[in-house]
Amino acid sequence: MSLQAENLVDRRRLKRRLSLWRLLAIVAAIGLVALAVFGTADFAASAGFKQHIARVTISGIISDDREQQELLAKIAKTRQVKALVLRINSPGGTATGGEALFESIRAVAAKKPVVAVFGTVATSAAYLAGIGSDHIVARGNSITGSVGIILQWAEVTELLKKLGIKMEEVKSGPLKATPSPFQPFDEAGRELIDEMVADAKKWFLEVVGERRKLDPESIPGLTDGRIYSGRQALQYKLIDQIGAEKDAIAWLEKERDIATGLDVVDWKEQDTGNGGWLRFAVAALVGITGIPAISAETVLAPVDALRAVQLDGLVALWHPSGD
Repeated sequence: MSLQAENLVDRRRLKRRLSLWRLLAIVAAIGLVALAVFGTADFAASAGFKQHIARVTISGIISDDREQQELLAKIAKTRQVKALVLRINSPGGTATGGEALFESIRAVAAKKPVVAVFGTVATSAAYLAGIGSDHIVARGNSITGSVGIILQWAEVTELLKKLGIKMEEVKSGPLKATPSPFQPFDEAGRELIDEMVADAKKWFLEVVGERRKLDPESIPGLTDGRIYSGRQALQYKLIDQIGAEKDAIAWLEKERDIATGLDVVDWKEQDTGNGGWLRFAVAALVGITGIPAISAETVLAPVDALRAVQLDGLVALWHPSGD
């Protein structure tokens, strides 16, 4: 065989090897992207991994979050999950969001034990989520309570007058679009809003009374929407225990016969909002091709900037009042 023929054979062998490694790299990248999209805990559960305790973190402003509700539904149906720990650190959110979250948590509790662990703050809709669990653990200095509803809006008619702007409108009825920032608040509108807020407050207090086995009227300040420290909340039976996550797990093991030593696995919603899958894909692309690419942070910066939360409707939210 001539030297030229040997070189040709060697080149063909080298091309086949490079093609194989490129194929393997692409398959590995696709696998990593799929893992990032579907979530490590969900992926592990669907693959038949060992029994564990699921942990779900509830933080920031609570809204009617479909992905969060679907995540809790998956936890309820997954046999490998023997219990659920809710880590709650939130001032609350929308009334409908809190209601939906409460119902999702109760659906999980119908199939497996659920404990809530309060962090710095768990008030309003976040407290509503907490009482959806079977047992509540809080720090002594956690802020909780603030049971109630609020509806706020800005009334800018005086500002518009100063700017020489007059709003005109044609309504199908006197209570249509009430309240409005462009019209003074009249007595009929106030009665309407008072009725809505009172109805939502009544519902909230009934849920607290039923879940905590107490009379809301007997708790100082509860019907007025006051807040409590963890120690005060324990005194009034708004929570069950002062402690941390380890104490919540110990309760599960002692009171609900959950096996000791189970791993606690974080379950998270699919990362579709902050581009986590895109960041993974960009990194994989660079690794395979060696071609420089624009970072996902640069691509997604305008999207991230628009992700401010807007709260519409009745709100179950606590925040310190400013001067």
